[in-house]
Amino acid sequence: MDSKLIITCAITGAETTRAMQPALPITPEEIAEAALEAREAGAAVLHLHVRQDDGTPTQDAAIFRRAIELVRAKCDMVIEVTTGGAVGMSPEERLQPVALNPEMASLDCGTVNFGDEYIVNTLPIMRQFAREMKAHGVRPTLECFDLGHVYASQILIKEGLLEAPFHYGLVLNVPGAAKYEPDVLEFLVRKLPEGAHWTAMGIGGKANLDCLYATIALGGHLRVGFEDNIFYSKGRLAKSNAELVARAARIGADCGRELATPEDVRKLFGLRGA
Repeated sequence: MDSKLIITCAITGAETTRAMQPALPITPEEIAEAALEAREAGAAVLHLHVRQDDGTPTQDAAIFRRAIELVRAKCDMVIEVTTGGAVGMSPEERLQPVALNPEMASLDCGTVNFGDEYIVNTLPIMRQFAREMKAHGVRPTLECFDLGHVYASQILIKEGLLEAPFHYGLVLNVPGAAKYEPDVLEFLVRKLPEGAHWTAMGIGGKANLDCLYATIALGGHLRVGFEDNIFYSKGRLAKSNAELVARAARIGADCGRELATPEDVRKLFGLRGA
């Protein structure tokens, strides 16, 4: 099972707009349809952000609930809600969807620059999020944008706030954080706890595609989608999230990695009900 390739699709995010990518799904109905297409193309995990009708990012639990219900009615994907939210949101606001008892949720492991803006994640905030996820039986994806975030996650592990199996999301090429470079990715992977599972993502067109190949070479899992990259090739917008998933699946197949199903992910990560 460990050799199977997990593809996560981050179909909406908080920063991408319709002006940037006309195919961006915004409403819960559009999100559910895009999730189905991504699942059919090979994705096993949905990284879920939601929006208000005007496209503004939100952590409103009611909108998350509607999106989750619609996705679950259409396909069997593992749903990983965001608690990163968007710039300017309070920790309490960001935590709202965890109360819906999703199978997984992202947990940002440190304060990070987003270009000229930033999202604050102090150790007390991280502890708060970890406790809340543990109370609801939610498996965290430990999102790390820099080396210090990996070390911060290990503090939570030592304090008993996180339990194995651990899954990391290594986010590279956010302006102001660690760049995507093959040696940077390899170094971060070497610093993860022994036996940890990990998914890597490069932000932006070239970094996103290059990161797919490096991640495969290092034995990790892949994330694609409009949150991370809106282009299929230089100057050509992707037609859909599913088109990006299909390419990732082809790369994995070419490298001999069988695709993981959602049920495989549930067993590997010890998700509720697996």
